[in-house]
This record gives sequence, C-alpha cells and structure tokens, in this order.
Amino acid sequence: MPLQRPFRFGVNMFVPGSRREWSAKCRRAEELGFDVVGVADHLEFSAPFPAMVLAAEATERVRLSTFVLNTPFYNPVLLARDVASTDQFIDGRMELGLGAGYVKSEFDTAGIPFPSGGRRVEQLEQTVTTLRGLFADTEYQPRPAQPSGPPLLIAGWGDRLLRLAAAHADIIAFPGGWASTTGDALHLAGVAQVEERLAYVRGLLGDRADAVELNILVQQVIPPAEASAMPDRFAPLSPDAPHSPEELPSVLIGTPTEMAQQIKERSARYGFTYFTVMEYNMENFAPVIAALR
Repeated sequence: MPLQRPFRFGVNMFVPGSRREWSAKCRRAEELGFDVVGVADHLEFSAPFPAMVLAAEATERVRLSTFVLNTPFYNPVLLARDVASTDQFIDGRMELGLGAGYVKSEFDTAGIPFPSGGRRVEQLEQTVTTLRGLFADTEYQPRPAQPSGPPLLIAGWGDRLLRLAAAHADIIAFPGGWASTTGDALHLAGVAQVEERLAYVRGLLGDRADAVELNILVQQVIPPAEASAMPDRFAPLSPDAPHSPEELPSVLIGTPTEMAQQIKERSARYGFTYFTVMEYNMENFAPVIAALR
C-alpha cells in the first residue's frame, strides 16, 4: 500500500523589498497556513540565504526553502558552508532546493559560460555528491542543524535531471512544463506529458518511491473573478500551448472549494502531495488551504 503523505503547501517568494516588507509577507504566508516559504534564485531577486535567515526571524513554524538555486552559479564547497550556516541559524527549518539553471541571459549577465543541458546536470550532480559527502563527515564545520543536512529537493523536467533526482532527492519538484532553450518561455505540460514524466521517475525510483515526496509548481491560481483575464495571463507563459488552461495540471481554476477538489484529484491521479504557488498567487490560494483543512 503506497504511503499516504499529508498535503504540504508552499509559496515561492521573489519580489524584493525592504526588511520590513520581506518580514511582513513571510509572516503573512505563515498566517495563511502555508507550510513552506520558498526563495527563488534569480539575479534580480533577493539573495536566497540572507532572505531565508530574515524569514526565520519573522516566523515561527514554516520551513524555509531555496526554490531553487541556480546551482551552476555556486562552488560546491562554498555552497556547503552557506547551506550549513543557514540551517544552523534557522534552527533546522531549511529545505535545500537545487536546479540546473535555465535562463541563459542570467549566465551572460554574470559572465559565466552557459554550458549544455547535460553539462549543467553534471555540475548539479557534482554539487549534490559534494554536499552529501561533506555533511556525512562528523568532523565537518560548520555543522548544519539537521544531522545529514537539509532535505534535498531537486527540480526539473528532462531525463538526465530526473535520473539524478531519483537517485538522490528527498523531494522531486516538477515545474509543470519545460523551458525553452534560452529560458525565455515556458511550455506548460498537459496531462499526458505529466503522466509520462511521472511514470519515468517512478520507474527509476523503484523501492525509493514511497520515501520521496512529489511537488508541483502551480503556475496559475485563477478564481472566478479573474477568469476573463486567462488569455492574457497564459500568452506569455506558453505562447504555443496546445491545451486549454483547464486541462493543465499546473493550473487551478474556480472557487476555493473547486480548486480544493482539483488538488485532491491531482494528488490521487499523479501522486503530488506538495503544492507550491507563486508569490502573486499567495492570497488567492490561501482559501484553498483552508478548504482542504
């Protein structure tokens, strides 16, 4: 019998602001019932690690996640120090989310070569094995608060990345689609595509299937009052999408009760139990959490 996990709900923060503004919205996320506050990692956003430490000061319960680090930007040994220090300073509330990076313009701005997808996955694998090895060493300092280091979330869509996630991740996160080669457009996946990716991962997980949590990044949360704006909201997300918004597993549409039912159905169909929304959807999604609880 498959393990039945409780639902978890996260919100991914990315709008920079003052100390007061950042603290207030993290407190608000906790008040609304979210379980995880994630911090995105893009050049124009707040730096993830200080943002997480400040979020921990402003909250009491929520876990804090990098969702997700642009891993090729980081030296693995230096990253281990930042991860361990942050986990220590936030009392073990950290989850470490890693990705392979996908926005070429950010690499260009940082003066970092933009490798092939395969090479970026190799860099991600090197980082994962370095972190695991360092945190397993009882003499390693600084020590993370969680003995083996924070739970590891790996996010992505392609075969190579999902093979890595199946081998190492505690949480596998699906972005709901795949980025273009330059990272400037997102192609949202339909039902058949999501099912194929999940079947691929489960075939790789084998005996680990019950031990790994499955996350999906919900791209849009659309209450009835905003339904008329759907075409405008979806045009930049997936300009050539062959599916209507209602058919997309990464989209929720309707009243809180209707969206809560969609969450239940997608959990039963796909196995997702951890749902993350974007910061701009935080208030719209909060009644769905209340409806489910």
